[in-house]
Amino acid sequence: MNNLSGKNEEAEWEVRPGGMLVQRREENGHDHQNHHHRHHHHEAAASGSTIKINVSHGPAQHEVSLPANSTFGDVKKVIAQKTGLEPGVQKILFRGQEKEDNEELHTAGVKDKSKVLLLKDPESKEKNVEHSEESEARSKALAAVAGVREEIDKLSERVAALEVAVNSGTKVVNEEFDMSAELLMRQLLKLDSIEAEGEAKMQRKAEVCRVQSFHDTLDNLKARNSNPVINSSKTVSLTTKWETFESGMGSLEAPPPATTSTKVTQDWEQFD
Repeated sequence: MNNLSGKNEEAEWEVRPGGMLVQRREENGHDHQNHHHRHHHHEAAASGSTIKINVSHGPAQHEVSLPANSTFGDVKKVIAQKTGLEPGVQKILFRGQEKEDNEELHTAGVKDKSKVLLLKDPESKEKNVEHSEESEARSKALAAVAGVREEIDKLSERVAALEVAVNSGTKVVNEEFDMSAELLMRQLLKLDSIEAEGEAKMQRKAEVCRVQSFHDTLDNLKARNSNPVINSSKTVSLTTKWETFESGMGSLEAPPPATTSTKVTQDWEQFD
């Protein structure tokens, strides 16, 4: 009889302590062990199966693997290792309800691939639902600002490239400046449409200031690009003198710079 049961068990699967499933093969004659194994096998199946849970924390997603018979307290410990967020300040919501540390996952209905929401800083229970909506709105605003920031970063490289060109005396077509200004303007409108509070509001303001400073830089570059003579504040006077000639600078021999700049400075200083 015992031998028979050994035969039946040949194709049974066993969960090894590491959580791996292995097919069991025993020699006949280990009857006592077979019996012991069979008992052990059922226990292992109950506790050893691992489930994966998706944890949403603001815009971030974490995947956590742990035994099916774990508690929510165990989940917090695993999250703490991943995020550095102490279990004490974690709140875990499943199906909109906050879960107690000693409640077991399977009792609450958490299965493989279930999603839970992780919030920081415990507040009173009634505020839970509001709080999760609030924090969702906050993280949406932060994510939106971050998206625009990336676009502005790209545009800042464009402005920097134009600056290099103008500084090195390269003539740039005016469309380049207009196009960059137009693209910056679009980002400004995007920032304007983000409803933000707190941290997101401060970040949004910082980006608005950045866009405005790029606009100023572009205006400045565009002016210098169309009047390449300007290289210091004093020499602005030169251009005003030359502008009376319809043909512009091109057809005139520019006077030797040393003498004019001194003369010009003397001329103009009386107007200060």
